[in-house]
Amino acid sequence: MEEQRSGPVTAAHDTYGALMLQAAGVIRLRYVVCGRDDELSPVAADDLADVFEGLSNGNPAFDQIDPNEAIALAHRLLDDDHPEQSRLWPGSP
Repeated sequence: MEEQRSGPVTAAHDTYGALMLQAAGVIRLRYVVCGRDDELSPVAADDLADVFEGLSNGNPAFDQIDPNEAIALAHRLLDDDHPEQSRLWPGSP
């Protein structure tokens, strides 16, 4: 029997996970499939999408990533609002 999840903590995690998956899809579409930006290689974009997917499912390999920074970058990607200004963007200082 499958355990049913409920409550605000689960809802917040589900929302966070959905946002991370959406960002992964956007980055793959824009930067891997369409090759939109010459400064971000398809390989680097795919790696970043993998990070978003790892964050979406709670992979402990990504525990060191600040969730607020990940959320901010996801919103920048979705809004197409200078995602390269994020500390998580490949090649950022």
